[in-house]
Amino acid sequence: MGQTQIKTFKDLFIHELKDLYSAESQLIKALPKMAETASSDKLKNAYNSHLDETKMHKERLEKISKSLGITLKGETCEAMKGLIEEGEEIINADAPANIKDAALIAAAQRVEHYEIAGYGTAVYYADMLDESEASDLLSKTLDEEKSADAKLNRIAIKSVNVKAEAV
Repeated sequence: MGQTQIKTFKDLFIHELKDLYSAESQLIKALPKMAETASSDKLKNAYNSHLDETKMHKERLEKISKSLGITLKGETCEAMKGLIEEGEEIINADAPANIKDAALIAAAQRVEHYEIAGYGTAVYYADMLDESEASDLLSKTLDEEKSADAKLNRIAIKSVNVKAEAV
């Protein structure tokens, strides 16, 4: 694999978009496994609803790439790959269901925090480059990632972690 060429600020923006596109593509494959593994109905529903959002996030990135006249395919987000591998360790772990649910939430929140950081950066870059349409679309996704993280946090605090602690 060749070395990534980042010679301008716009190249850096495009690199960030490619990374996010790869991350979202990987997550679309991983979320159904996490939903299937979860024993909490609230957690299953959260994963399934975020899967729909994640597909929309990928579509927004495709819309941005079209408007910029670029392709986003061809890069692998190694960070997301690692986060998903950690999630798969939880999926395959020998653990009581309530403990596994708590661990799944922790793994999912790591993913959300990574995405929040990436989208926050991409919004800032889009603003710097006066790419207002990209900024608007990326901001919508950023808000949804923050919302997904908050939803996971509520599920953890109000039910899953309480049940896990009682095991």
